[in-house]
Amino acid sequence: MKIADIRKLTTKELTVQSTKLREEIIELRKGIILGESTSVRSIRTKKKDLARTLTVLSEHLVKEKA
Repeated sequence: MKIADIRKLTTKELTVQSTKLREEIIELRKGIILGESTSVRSIRTKKKDLARTLTVLSEHLVKEKA
């Protein structure tokens, strides 16, 4: 997901998105452990998306407090 797309989301949508990404990362890790998947790259991209989402979410929260 691109940063421009993430910045368009509301605070509530960002919270939902971060929860969804965390769940996806857990499922991907389970898949690798169980041998269903060998793609570590997908976890890496999801983690980067999560980091972007959390960064924008914190920016939104700072703006709301100010």
